[in-house]
Amino acid sequence: RPMTTHVQTLDHGRIRELRLARPPVNALDPALCRALITTLDAAVADGVDAVVLSGAPGIFSAGLDVPHLMALGQDRQALHAGWGAFFGAARSLAALRIPVVAALTGHAPAGGCVLSLCCDYRVMARSPNPAKPFMIGMNETQVGLAVPEGAQQLMRRVIGPYRAERLLVSGSMVTADEALRLGLVDTVVEVDQVVPHALEWLGSLLALPRTPMLLTRSLARADLVRALQPENLDLERFVEGWYDADTQAGLRALLARLGK
Repeated sequence: RPMTTHVQTLDHGRIRELRLARPPVNALDPALCRALITTLDAAVADGVDAVVLSGAPGIFSAGLDVPHLMALGQDRQALHAGWGAFFGAARSLAALRIPVVAALTGHAPAGGCVLSLCCDYRVMARSPNPAKPFMIGMNETQVGLAVPEGAQQLMRRVIGPYRAERLLVSGSMVTADEALRLGLVDTVVEVDQVVPHALEWLGSLLALPRTPMLLTRSLARADLVRALQPENLDLERFVEGWYDADTQAGLRALLARLGK
């Protein structure tokens, strides 16, 4: 089994937990994305029955590593590779031959939300501090990025076209409870119950006759895999958009907020 510093592997019987482990916020740089692809492939190769994708308490993943991408400057090829690695990881989740649950252990903005939408089911943590609820959503427009068609399709297939439009265009983040009301997540539990609940949900799925369940699942998820095909992402246009004045201003403002 390939060990990677970026993704920790924990086996719970026949179910494998893959824990994103790139402190402080599990920012999705190419190394973390490649590690996720490698560990997903290894899970299938090792014959596990299902996967749980988890993060750190308080943060699932803050999304793409914007400081890393901004540091690339005018290197369009490296920028394309950075986005390509991320969507490669999303495709690996979407096309996984075995069920996979997102154990949202905390905030899941932007790319963190995208990865969760590639999973079969989403269990989200309730923040221990009601004044600071955990948030989820695709807040790309808030920092000056357009959301590619394929990523929009992921949101639409879960919460419906109009609700997806409202969230995507405004770049809104919603609390765990609001996400539950919208159907963006399937259940909300205490932080320490997120992984146990994911395992329990998978247990009920794995109790079904295996071949019919997996075949029905692959048919039901074909649209998800199609959404992430390169023609639905148009990364060339996306990379050009990265250098747009509005986008660069938004990204610089984000970097200032991150204190980088």
